[in-house]
Amino acid sequence: MAVLDYIELPARSVARQTDFYSKAFGWEFTPYGDAYAAHERAPCQFALNGTGHHQGDAALPVVRVEDIQAAYPAVKAAGGTITLEIFDFPGGKRFHFTDPEGQQLGVYEPAAG
Repeated sequence: MAVLDYIELPARSVARQTDFYSKAFGWEFTPYGDAYAAHERAPCQFALNGTGHHQGDAALPVVRVEDIQAAYPAVKAAGGTITLEIFDFPGGKRFHFTDPEGQQLGVYEPAAG
C-alpha cells in the first residue's frame, strides 16, 4: 500500500533551516551530507533538500511504496509524467513525477533494513 508520509522543502541553506525548525518546533534532524537533513519521526517525516534534486520552490509530497519498480509504470499508466528518473539516495530509491494537473510529487522505496 502506498502511503503519503514524507514532505520535503527546498532549502538554500540546510543548516539555517534545520536551526529554525529545531528552535521553532523542537524537531531533531539527521544530516545526510551538507545539503540534506531529515526529521524522521512518524507519522509524517519532514526533510530539507539543498541537493538540487528538488524541482521548483514548493513543498514536495513524497509517497512511500513497497516496490518502486511497480510504482513507476503504474504512475505513467495512470497519466503521470516522470520528471526525474529513479535514482539512489541514502534512504533508498526515488523518482519524481507530475500528476495530470501538473502537481509535483515524489515516490520512494525505503532501503532494506
